[in-house]
Formats: sequence, structure tokens, C-alpha cells
Amino acid sequence: MTGKHVAVLMGGWANERPVSLSSGNACADALEARGFKVSRVDVDRSIAARLAELKPDVAFNALHGPFGEDGCIQGLLEIMNIPYTHSGVMASALAMNKVKAKAVLAAHEVPVTEHLIINRREVGNEHPMRPPYVIKPINEGSSFGVLIVKEDQAYPPQELTRDDWPYPDTMMCETYIPGRELTCAVMGDEVLGVIDIVPKGHGFYDFEAKYAEGGSVHILPAKLSPFIYQEVQKLTLTAHRALGCRGVSRADFRFDERPDGSGRLICLEVNTQPGMTPTSLVPELAAYAGRDFGDLVTWMVEDASCCR
Repeated sequence: MTGKHVAVLMGGWANERPVSLSSGNACADALEARGFKVSRVDVDRSIAARLAELKPDVAFNALHGPFGEDGCIQGLLEIMNIPYTHSGVMASALAMNKVKAKAVLAAHEVPVTEHLIINRREVGNEHPMRPPYVIKPINEGSSFGVLIVKEDQAYPPQELTRDDWPYPDTMMCETYIPGRELTCAVMGDEVLGVIDIVPKGHGFYDFEAKYAEGGSVHILPAKLSPFIYQEVQKLTLTAHRALGCRGVSRADFRFDERPDGSGRLICLEVNTQPGMTPTSLVPELAAYAGRDFGDLVTWMVEDASCCR
């Protein structure tokens, strides 16, 4: 594949644009170092015309958020018959919709949280469920729009009723699961290691904890009992296959191991377009498995196809 023309799709117009630019440029640098011809494409609404002009052999999808990982750009690439990385149309759309993804995961015995759908304008003065709970947009990533309601909080978050609320009106409300933040990834049919994520100076693994230097500590391999470690890996692979993911995906979990806790291991979501920034988790997991960043992105290009 070395010498092939790869269009690295990045940027876009979603909230995660800065993350996508960081991911895309890192991948483009690595691919150029491996001898690929690379076109860096800052995606806008003329993307079809731009791709028709470039005529790449492969599209490396480094987009994050709506349009980039919800099946839209995947559908365009299918129509244009351009092989692309990561998951296909259906898996991307399913995984991006947290409600639909939960239904599929639960049907395959991957444990998920209890949840309900609310209209953010109707929250008012009454909690939609017993605190503590989490409110989040159904189709966003990188923790955008996530609100955690604590046990002693008298009212639902009042920012939900603001006229300038930047996210959709329909939100998901789910039971808050205390405990450790764990993540695991799949590369093709191979499940990788498990990371224990410890946010630093943040109440949870929010945008800053994910992408700011020093925002969190990644413990790899996670210090877990062999049973729990292997269970996370097993559930990650099950989730990847249940949603029909391809290429690389990452599953995030909460593990409540408190002495008076439930002992539950809960899958929060599956990410079909994991970040590829200097602080991202998948490159770290791949390196632990013996593949440096160049190996990882080269494998992703070699794995690219249509009809995914």
C-alpha cells in the first residue's frame, strides 16, 4: 500500500473540530513518514467535489462527531466508491446514537445503564429520575453537553432550559454509575489491553481531561483482577461485533468496586472514531500491543474498504 494516495479527512463543522484536526494531522504525518502520498482535507460541505478532484485511493476518516462518525460521510464515500477506514454506514449510525446502541448491546448481553429520554425544556423543577444521574445528548461525543446530577442536588440542571442551549432538545438521562473509568479497544478481530483512566482535577472524564496535557493519568495495564480484566476485553469484542464495527473501535466502561458498591461493570458507549491525538487512548493501547503509531495508521489504511 505504500505510495498509495490517501485523503485524510479532518476538521469538519462539529463541536469536535479541534480534536479532529489534531487527529488528522497526526495521522497524515505518520502516513507521509511511511511513504504514502497524503492529501490533508479540511472537510466542508463541498467535500464530494473535493474528493472527485483528488481521486484518492483511500479516505482515512479522522472526523469526529456528527457527519463524521454517524454514517453520513461513510454513505458519501460508499456512493463515490472510495475505500475508507473505520466502521461502515450502519455501525457508525448505530454507535453514534446512544439510545439505539444501548438496545443492541443489551440484546447481546453487554450490561448498560437504565435510561430514559427527556426533552430538555420539560425538565423544570422535578428530577426525571432519582439522583445521582447523568444527562447527555444522544448524538454527541467527547463529553460535550454532559451534565452530572449529584445525589444532594435539589433540582435538575437549570442550564437545560436556556434559550442558547447549544445541543438538541432531546436528551438521554441515565443512572450514574460510580467507580473506575475503564476503556478497551478492538483492532480488526483483536482485542487490545485495558486502561484505567484517572482524571486529574476534573469531576469526570470530560473534554479537558481527555485532551489537555496532564488532564488524566492512564494506567496500562489496568490494575484489575484477571477476571474483570478479561471480562472488559470480552465485552469490548462482543460490543464491537454486535454493532457491526470494522477497523478500530473503543468501548468505555464504569466499574463500581467500592466496598459498599454494586460491583457492576457497565458499558457506557462504543466509539467508532476514537481520537488519534497525542493524549488519545487507542494509540497508547496499540503501542502496548507492540504497534507504534505508524504501524497503527498503516494497518488502518490497509484495512480500508467499501461495503463495511
